[in-house]
Amino acid sequence: SLAGQRLTLLGESSDDDGAAVRTVTSAMIDDARAEIDEVSAGLVDAEDAASEAARDVMRARAELDALDVDIAEQSALVSQHEMKLTALRGSADAAASALAAIDDALARQQRALDAATARRESAAAELAGVDPELVPEGSSAQYAAEYDEAGRRATDAETRVSELRDRLHETEREIEALTAQTTALTRALGVKNASADLIAEEAPGVRGLVGDAIQITPGYEAAIAAVLGPRAEGVLVDSLEDGFALAERVRDADRGVVDFVIGEVAEAVEDLSGFGSLRPAPDVVTGPAGVRALLARVVIADDLDAVRKSAPQVVADPRTITVVTRAGEVFTGSSLRAGAGASRSRLELLAERDAAADRRDELVVVADSLREALADARAEAEEAKRHTSAALTRLREHDAAVAAHAEQVNRATVQVEAASAECERLEAGLAQAQAARDDAAAAAASAQAQLQHALEAPRPILDASARDGLLEALEGAREHEMRARLEVETLRERVRAGQARVQQLERQREREAAAAAEAARRAVIRRRQRQVAADVAATLPAVLDSVDRSVSAARLELAEAESARSAVTSELSAVRADEAAVRERLAGLTESVHGLELQMHEKRLHVTSILDRARSELSLEEDILVSEYGPDQPIPADDGEEPVAFDRASQRKRLQDAERKLAQLGRVNPLALEEFAALEQRHTFLTEQLADLTSTRKDLVTIIEDLDERMQTIFLAAFDDTRTAFDEVFPILFPGGSGSLSLTDPDNPLTTGIEVAVRPVGKKIERLSLLSGGERSLAAVALLTAIFKARPSPFYILDEVEAALDDANLGRLLGVFEQLRASSQLIVITHQKRTMEIADALYGVSMRQDGVSAVVGQRIADRAAS
Repeated sequence: SLAGQRLTLLGESSDDDGAAVRTVTSAMIDDARAEIDEVSAGLVDAEDAASEAARDVMRARAELDALDVDIAEQSALVSQHEMKLTALRGSADAAASALAAIDDALARQQRALDAATARRESAAAELAGVDPELVPEGSSAQYAAEYDEAGRRATDAETRVSELRDRLHETEREIEALTAQTTALTRALGVKNASADLIAEEAPGVRGLVGDAIQITPGYEAAIAAVLGPRAEGVLVDSLEDGFALAERVRDADRGVVDFVIGEVAEAVEDLSGFGSLRPAPDVVTGPAGVRALLARVVIADDLDAVRKSAPQVVADPRTITVVTRAGEVFTGSSLRAGAGASRSRLELLAERDAAADRRDELVVVADSLREALADARAEAEEAKRHTSAALTRLREHDAAVAAHAEQVNRATVQVEAASAECERLEAGLAQAQAARDDAAAAAASAQAQLQHALEAPRPILDASARDGLLEALEGAREHEMRARLEVETLRERVRAGQARVQQLERQREREAAAAAEAARRAVIRRRQRQVAADVAATLPAVLDSVDRSVSAARLELAEAESARSAVTSELSAVRADEAAVRERLAGLTESVHGLELQMHEKRLHVTSILDRARSELSLEEDILVSEYGPDQPIPADDGEEPVAFDRASQRKRLQDAERKLAQLGRVNPLALEEFAALEQRHTFLTEQLADLTSTRKDLVTIIEDLDERMQTIFLAAFDDTRTAFDEVFPILFPGGSGSLSLTDPDNPLTTGIEVAVRPVGKKIERLSLLSGGERSLAAVALLTAIFKARPSPFYILDEVEAALDDANLGRLLGVFEQLRASSQLIVITHQKRTMEIADALYGVSMRQDGVSAVVGQRIADRAAS
């Protein structure tokens, strides 16, 4: 069993636990410590010997250093003697070279003086040969006036072209708007109905529509349309017989209601002059007699007030007189109709279309005349441009000729002045060079005498033979010291190794003691576990018998529970079958209810759709539709008979007839007038935008003019300050010279250039191109410094601006730098020592021993203080 196996295993493990083996003893540790003490005693003796050897080395080095000092003093004397000889030889050679250089310079200056004299004579001859007759006739002002006059004419011509073009564009836009209006009105008048069908079929006796056959005085269209009513859109026929024939034709074709007006009838003339200010309607209508007959007893009033005043007279007249206002209100002896319809009448639309067409035709004629005028104006503008171009060409040719003659005279004058100044400078330089040659000859003779005296003086003696013996003694002392130090280090290493061995032995002894204690602890634990296992093995049989009895009882209870579960399962199956049947019935009922709800929802949607359609198409609400147009309400007959009861079949046929008549109207654009109004609104908007753009452009031009004025003010102020600063700086860099700044075009500060005039002392030239390199550099530095002082900045970077300057000019430039550094920081890139000497800090790049460059910096003030 498992308990027996556990007991056997614990017995075997206890046999394996024995005493731990010990390999390190106290005697071994004591021997190692004794060896360390012996080596330490030898180490003390070795350290004493090493100290003595070091003192020997120091004594030998001191003797060698004293000898080296003596040798260095002797070598210094020899070096001083050699350096003195070298310096004297260099001075003598330099003096001789300087004398030779001065002789060469004298020869060059003499040749330069001869060449300058020849150039002066040649330039004077050229100046004398300039022909004054080459100046062109006329003045620049005359040519400029001609050019200005031609430009003014061209501008006037362009302005007229622009005005005519704008008028033409405005006229064309109005023509397009009228054309669109005419087209829209024509489409609105082209409604398809039974009358239009008869006219389209060209039936015999048909003249056309009544409204198209009459002409109405403008302003009376609404009045005539109100009187005629539907007959204005009726058919005009030749005779009464034609009218009857067409009426039968319409009736047989079931085309709806058509009004016929007989064109040729006997016109009855009514005397309507007794109504005061009321005007007879036939007086404002021109057309067939049948139409005028309809208006025979109609008079027109200006407004309802006039109708009210004439009402008693109209009522008292035995004839049936109709009074209509110009706005369309109609009054008879027994009725009064007022208010305007939802849309204008056909007669009003016809009048508006004809007026728009007439206005369009007038504008077309105006546009043609404007195009001709625009073509003539453009031709005049082109001719004016050609005259302007020719005047400008003549002006430029005259200015070029004048400038060429002036340039020739100036060039010859400058050459004469430059050659004269150069001759004067070379003559003065030749005199100075002759004096310098005498000084150089004296200096060369003095240097040669000093060299000869130094060669005759005795040379110092250098003796270094005793140094080798002292050097060998020093090397021997160093070797002895090295052996002594090596012995000391060897003994120290042995001491350290012995101490490490003692520590290792002590640690190993401690580990072995700990291992023995752990083995004893494990043996005690195993004995205790073996006792517990033996006790468990003794009580195990009784426990197993009790477990067997419990298992048998549990199996009996399990069988009884299985029987009960089978009965419950059968009962549950029956209940589930009943539940399935009930659920099936519930699903059927639910589906039926859903079907009914869906039908009810469809009916509600249908009713809602019908109500929405009635609301949108007929403007009728549900209660009004049911109360006034329900199936319980009688249906009024079309022929004026008594109302009839509602019949679905007859009403459906009536609906089909109405839909067919509606379809006969054809496709129309009911939004034509609205679209026209939208286009007019768009045109108005674009016109306003164009005006806004024009105003914005004027504002921008004003802003640009303000900016130009501000820029001119700022530039002129800065130029004046710069010119003042230039007048202060120039005398420092050019003592005795003169210089100035001026504008090439003072009248146009935004496009002008700056002219720099520099005249050094002793010269008569002012052009920068004729100055030397150093003088040009100084002039540029003077201009830059003037700008810096006029408009200071926090710092400036100057890159080798003094590279081409000699010592005298460099000193002047450094004085200017001192002025600038008072208000700004200067960063100067230079190779001049004098420039470096006035700096506060120096930065340079140096190559290190490893071949890598490094930035080196040093503050001069800190260096001077240290």
